[in-house]
Amino acid sequence: MHACLVGPGIRPVRRYGAVVHIAARLTVLGSLNMDISVTVRSLPGPGATVLGSAAVFAPGGKGANQAVAAARLGGDGLSVRMIGCTGDDDFGRTLRAALRAEGVDDSAVRTAIGVPTGIAMITVDQAGENIITVAPGANHELSAADVAEVSGDVLVISAEVPVPVISAALAAERRALRVLNLAPAPPEAAELIAAGPDWLVVNESEAAAVLGRPVSGLTEAAAAAAELVAAGAGSAVVTAGAAGAAYCGPDGDQVKTVVVTIPGFKVQATDTVGAGDTFVGALAVALAAGVPPADAVTAAAAAGATAATRPGTQSGMPHPADVFAVTGHHWPLP
Repeated sequence: MHACLVGPGIRPVRRYGAVVHIAARLTVLGSLNMDISVTVRSLPGPGATVLGSAAVFAPGGKGANQAVAAARLGGDGLSVRMIGCTGDDDFGRTLRAALRAEGVDDSAVRTAIGVPTGIAMITVDQAGENIITVAPGANHELSAADVAEVSGDVLVISAEVPVPVISAALAAERRALRVLNLAPAPPEAAELIAAGPDWLVVNESEAAAVLGRPVSGLTEAAAAAAELVAAGAGSAVVTAGAAGAAYCGPDGDQVKTVVVTIPGFKVQATDTVGAGDTFVGALAVALAAGVPPADAVTAAAAAGATAATRPGTQSGMPHPADVFAVTGHHWPLP
């Protein structure tokens, strides 16, 4: 299955100075969490206790993060809508207010009564590496009925929501370009990939979980991407952290399938927590702009690398000018 790179209503990107204008609608179906972050000198091992900084409470959740990343990188013409669930509590109200502050439409974010908003407990070391534990809370109240709210040119699906919801979204919205981020990879990952998402995005550990073998480095990431396309994805990206990313899928003219590796941008990482979500949001924006596949992955890698240099998750997500300042990459085209 070959991915449609430019869907209905999607217009090519135009640049006016430092401002990107993309006339498209993007929907994110996914999680909203309150992040509770602590910085430590080194990550603890099993049974160990370490002392860290004062806890920082900040909006997060993979779905909300990807929506914010897309809104910041999409310019004035990109409409971003979020579908998800929060609890009827202060955390939920804070998360929705944060989306609105970034220009994200939260009208399809449902409040689940009697269920707490999801939280993510994040520990970050001085090198920017992290350990994350998520209590899903209201995110698991999302149902297939919420998929009726899906509309737009590009649909991003993150995996911190129930698998039946993901399956319903893949089956229901065929007009949109569907970008599936299997993070974390659920036990039903193979069935979801076989459903034929237009784009699949996973990191090395998620690819390993899906394929049942280790995946490390760009060479193995490229082989994994090709195997994921063979399993049903129209196009597949396997990210390899600072090393870069591998893409397998149609080339720019849709004639043949190619495998391309994109080396990582050399940056000084401060906090990698939001880098993967920035990559996914950026990739969706680049695809909405009609950017060719390998260039879209390169743009996403530049945005993700930029996010890794900035503290915080949503607060550290870049605008186009930030991407150029850190990596020298003209967003979204080189």
